[in-house]
Amino acid sequence: MESLIAIFEKHLGFSPSQVESILNKPLVEALKSVELNQELTSLDSNLLKKTLPTAGAVLAKELPPFYNWLKHELGVKRIPDSPEHTTTWVIGFVHNRESLTSLVDLHRPVPSGALEASVPRLVHLFDGVEDAQVRQEWQKAIAALCLVLVVAAREQDKLAVAT
Repeated sequence: MESLIAIFEKHLGFSPSQVESILNKPLVEALKSVELNQELTSLDSNLLKKTLPTAGAVLAKELPPFYNWLKHELGVKRIPDSPEHTTTWVIGFVHNRESLTSLVDLHRPVPSGALEASVPRLVHLFDGVEDAQVRQEWQKAIAALCLVLVVAAREQDKLAVAT
């Protein structure tokens, strides 16, 4: 499986130094960064909206084994009961009804190590989508959202060490 840095490089077009720079910023600064905002605004929201049924089908099929892996391999305790929660959230984000801060708040209980380990696997859930443009856009969207989560988790870890 690809490394966390490689995932962000490949799907977001960042250099390794850009990824490291974003990952080391406080969340507020990362959310204001030109690079991250360019990636988020460059998402093809029309394509994402049009292909929500495809993403929903992928998530419905792939999330249960992913959740099982999170629980049994990574020891994550709070996992959604079904893929509907994640699918609903992704749809809400694509339709601008959910915010990045809501996403961060939902994932605060997930240990940073488990979160980071899960990013490549989560992005690769879409590997089976036949249409390359659709596959790449969903992988880019998931990678961008995961980048925000990793920044928040790392910041939380730094704050915990400081106290």
